[in-house]
Amino acid sequence: MNTMVLLTLISVVGAAALFLVLAWYLLHIIAELERIGGERKAYGAPASYLSKIRLGVRAIEVQTGGLAPQVTKLNAGLAAILGGVRAIDANLGGVIAAVSRQEDR
Repeated sequence: MNTMVLLTLISVVGAAALFLVLAWYLLHIIAELERIGGERKAYGAPASYLSKIRLGVRAIEVQTGGLAPQVTKLNAGLAAILGGVRAIDANLGGVIAAVSRQEDR
């Protein structure tokens, strides 16, 4: 047998083996994805877990959509409260210092 024919034959067999292994893996991937897709209903259509997750995430997004403006208002209110709490802290520091001075006398 000619060397060129032998190398061609080996290349064809190698390419065929590659495509067979690729097809085998793709079939296993498809089977796994169908399993993730969910159980089959009585009429044969699968209930997709992925679509259920998508609907749940969408529901969460819709229900929490109004939080952003409220959080902005809350942050503004808390910033105002922060100034008051700092003033109270400074006053309490003064009170503690005054009481300490009276105890030392």
